Amino acid sequence: MKTEKKRLRVGVLFGGRSGEHEVSLASASSVIHALDPEKYEPVAIGISKDGRWLVGTGAQKLLPEVLKSGQRVVLPADPTAAALMPMDENRGGGLRVDVVFPVLHGTFGEDGTVQGLLDLAGLPYVGAGVIGSAVGMDKDMQKRLFLHERLPVTDFLAIQRSEWERDRKKVLAQVAGKFRFPVFTKPATLGSSVGMTKVHKRSELAAALDLAAEFAQKILVERAVSGREIEVAVLGNDEPKASVPGEILPHREFYDYAAKYLEEGTRLIIPAKLKKEQVKKFQEYAVRAFRAIECCGMARVDFFLERRTNKIYVNEINTIPGFTSISMYPKLWEASGIPYRELIDRLIELALEQQREKTRTKYSIELPPGSGGALEA
Repeated sequence: MKTEKKRLRVGVLFGGRSGEHEVSLASASSVIHALDPEKYEPVAIGISKDGRWLVGTGAQKLLPEVLKSGQRVVLPADPTAAALMPMDENRGGGLRVDVVFPVLHGTFGEDGTVQGLLDLAGLPYVGAGVIGSAVGMDKDMQKRLFLHERLPVTDFLAIQRSEWERDRKKVLAQVAGKFRFPVFTKPATLGSSVGMTKVHKRSELAAALDLAAEFAQKILVERAVSGREIEVAVLGNDEPKASVPGEILPHREFYDYAAKYLEEGTRLIIPAKLKKEQVKKFQEYAVRAFRAIECCGMARVDFFLERRTNKIYVNEINTIPGFTSISMYPKLWEASGIPYRELIDRLIELALEQQREKTRTKYSIELPPGSGGALEA
């Protein structure tokens, strides 16, 4: 008699306390619908904008409904539990999951905080760990590491919000002395172009810095590059591979939040029209950037190809890229021979592989009886 193989219970974690909350819902919905029902049992785990964790029941198929009326749970930082525990003690035992697929974008989800909690809970999860996530979220720190690895980046300046609020004239003079306009200003620790402005002249700079400061404690100013926007997807743990490059042709002046999520018109060209040597260089830089921040699982690396000089610049790395079926990351892998559902399978396999490596690590020293000295009480 053939025994039925147990399905893996996959907790798809979405929402969160971030300016990218709504983007997360679209990505998570696509992941849930793409999970092979013969292999996986999806569990929708939502984090509300005020930080409550909620789990959907069978009747709650729409993710906004999970956030509205799901069962409140908490994930204890206890590896012996490995379960989501109900806040209401009368609601029964905990809900165990085998692996977590975080589809959280931005603060408190993509920045290493949730990854640290999952590590404490002993749960395997898709994507970068604490270090890779934290550095990947901080555009200032990642650029410093890219420079250390001799990867080309555009000129940039990091400004603390407290510094900007304390001496606005000094910061304005510092930016004007370092850059020729136009420049970009953005929160250093957020994505999806939230809080980002293209500043064409000095008179626009103060308002742009004020906007960025609303979303982060650190602001990034970058030289604006007139060029093509190229993106490469990376997949793997210790031996990451790069996809074919793709190109974004925004219908706006630059690829801002509205162009990404609210309006139609932006075109994705996959594969990008590039020379063979350029393709190899983009792929090489993507893997080197992935390794520079100690990433694992997945990431999307964004580049500029400057028109005037034909020089390649690494713009940033995104450790939890958009994950709808029409998002750049899955489309790049589809063009590289890995369809969406298979890509999700591979990411879950990489998460379990990474967890096996973690469990090989010793976290305590076992002393033989009588040799502990002062350690024995």
